[in-house]
Amino acid sequence: MKMRWMHSGMLAVLFACSLVGTLRAELKLPNLFTDHMVLQRDMPISIWGQANKGADVTVALGDQKVTVTANDDGRWKAELKSLPAGGPHEVVVRSGDSEKVIKDVLVGEVWVCSGQSNMQWDVNSANDADIEKLTANFPKLRLITVPQVGTQEPQDNFNGKWELCTPQTVGSFSAVGYFFGRQLEQTLDVPIGLIDNSWGGSSAEAWVNRDVLRESGKFDALLARWKQTEETYDHDKAMAQYRENLAAWKKKAEEAKAAGKPAPGGQPGAPRNPLTNQHRPANLYNGVLNPIIGYGIRGVIWYQGESNAGRAYQYRDLFPLMIENWRSEWGQGDFPFYWVQLADFRQEKDQPADSDWAELREAQTMTLDRLPKTGEAVIIDLGEAEDIHPKNKQDVAKRLARLALANEYGYKIVSQSPRYQSMKVDGDAIVLEFNTFGSQLDYFDTRALQGFTIAGADKKFVHATASIVDGTHVRVSSPEVKEPVAVRYAWADNPVANLQNSQGLPATPFRTDDWDGVTKNNK
Repeated sequence: MKMRWMHSGMLAVLFACSLVGTLRAELKLPNLFTDHMVLQRDMPISIWGQANKGADVTVALGDQKVTVTANDDGRWKAELKSLPAGGPHEVVVRSGDSEKVIKDVLVGEVWVCSGQSNMQWDVNSANDADIEKLTANFPKLRLITVPQVGTQEPQDNFNGKWELCTPQTVGSFSAVGYFFGRQLEQTLDVPIGLIDNSWGGSSAEAWVNRDVLRESGKFDALLARWKQTEETYDHDKAMAQYRENLAAWKKKAEEAKAAGKPAPGGQPGAPRNPLTNQHRPANLYNGVLNPIIGYGIRGVIWYQGESNAGRAYQYRDLFPLMIENWRSEWGQGDFPFYWVQLADFRQEKDQPADSDWAELREAQTMTLDRLPKTGEAVIIDLGEAEDIHPKNKQDVAKRLARLALANEYGYKIVSQSPRYQSMKVDGDAIVLEFNTFGSQLDYFDTRALQGFTIAGADKKFVHATASIVDGTHVRVSSPEVKEPVAVRYAWADNPVANLQNSQGLPATPFRTDDWDGVTKNNK
């Protein structure tokens, strides 16, 4: 009897120990909060995670200590007072007997680096990657990458961690992000944190909360197409068909080999699941954005648009809606959002023509007038006709850094490209006025301006002669157009254009007309 009591007691002890272990294991922090992280300076600091339902959680940072209670879902969030740039600090999180210690925490400037493949494009693939990595010793510059997960279910965490910027870690990180962050770190002399959640080939609608898309009422056709895909696509069936086709192809290849003939072409490729890809509305909002929403940031740099060029008119509403959605969800007000306009790409054309890429650039520029605290880096001089991924990411990043340094950090530098403001017909010519944002109009390579076309009421554009009148005006004409009504500049996939400002920032592509474009009816 005594032995039985002892056995039962031992079981009770073991059960209690197991229960304690379970309780201790319930304290969890997302991987945003790991060693070497950077917290945004001069802004309330939010730290969150999971614990047992109703458990008290204490978060300590320096001389601050805040205690909160986990809700019925076990979620908790602590808010600490802002700190100036500096560190290193430790963050200690306790709940019951469980403790998490985050070491080597710096406070500085945090930027999100997002978009599609040109933001994802890593340092290893950029110009001068070998010598760039040799000098990438910046212990106050910290990097974290969010893996690519496409889903309709909001994700709270991801597989990643903060790392110091070193020659060993920088190679796989976003090139535009790194060069941007490096410029800030060297200029500001404060810690810099970069969060890269870009995904190559992604469409803008994948970055927006689905409810926001639906409630806007402007994307019904887009959502209807996707609803049909969601209701009819069967990935298991598609994979079974692929395996069947592949087996048939292999059989033919073996028969051809036995007969001394070349293998047949058209080897089947495995199908990609559209339900988990980077195009489905809200997939990236849930999979790679939601896990970082709420983390204190200064702002966002963005490089995307190629995948939406065929629907450029739609992008006029979609892009600003996306930015507003992010700002609303973050709860930080109108944080700065700076993007890269599409580069020059595809073959040059001898004659003026319609261009979906020109229309997408226009949609990007229109967003400047719709939303505050936005900026655009124009790079029509940095692209490559044969490569949608131009390797000169250094100059792209410098133009983004100009915007941040001028607008967010108070540096008296020119940050914006010249932008068309108004036009006036002067006889057989049109005189254009530009906002040069504190600079002067200039030209690159040749004094004769290139890239201007002009049209009359017949809407037929021809190449024009253009010259700089003064620091803010350009005169445009052509002997073929006696009564001009409209001018376009750099209106092509790959324009040959050379108007810039004194700092070498290329003029923003534009048109003075509002005639229907080739993507107007694409939904």
